[in-house]
Amino acid sequence: MGKKILVVDDEKAIANIIKFNLKKEGYDVITAEDGEMGVIKAFTENPDLILLDIMMPKIDGYEACKRIREKMSTPIIMLTARAEEVDKVLGLELGADDYVTKPFGIRELMARVKANLRKYDAVIKTSEMSSNIIDFGRLVIDLDRYEVKKDGNVIDLTFREFELLKFLAQQKSQVFSREVLLEKVWGYEYFGDVRTVDVTIRRLREKIEDDPGKPSYILTKRGVGYYFNS
Repeated sequence: MGKKILVVDDEKAIANIIKFNLKKEGYDVITAEDGEMGVIKAFTENPDLILLDIMMPKIDGYEACKRIREKMSTPIIMLTARAEEVDKVLGLELGADDYVTKPFGIRELMARVKANLRKYDAVIKTSEMSSNIIDFGRLVIDLDRYEVKKDGNVIDLTFREFELLKFLAQQKSQVFSREVLLEKVWGYEYFGDVRTVDVTIRRLREKIEDDPGKPSYILTKRGVGYYFNS
């Protein structure tokens, strides 16, 4: 049996097309027709990846994403008919890992699915094999437990936030452009919007910095990119 993917979309025609193509690629597919049922199936079926539409009955994709992310680090790809940047940013703010704007090409969607699964699998495998702890005094990154603590308190990070923090911390003081971070952390080259990196950096700063407006860990090199300052 292949990886299990949950497709949450109230448009049956679109859901069926996605399901058909995912099955062709060898995935096990389950579906939900509204946000509320999507959340329930996410918790009961424990999928390896979730494709989540935004405009749905009962609860929308944003609320569903928020509820799922509170308990699961499973990769979430938002499916949205909205092209506005603010809508994409909101999804990322709530913990989504990626987004695809409708109408989308099946090849692009399959590439996004594979990239997110591949990256997530690599992270889990590394975590299982590693017992490394990156200790910066007040901030401690436990690669084995996939856990971050500040002043002894666990910080709740999404999968992508953790990955970004780990990548920067492991190569402290080295400056990376948003394009490079998108490739290294998200796992595909020039396939997403670099705005994704900015949003994730902002979320990270809000969680690990004493003053997100004056960060001391994740700094910006104006005109170049971001780096970790220890």
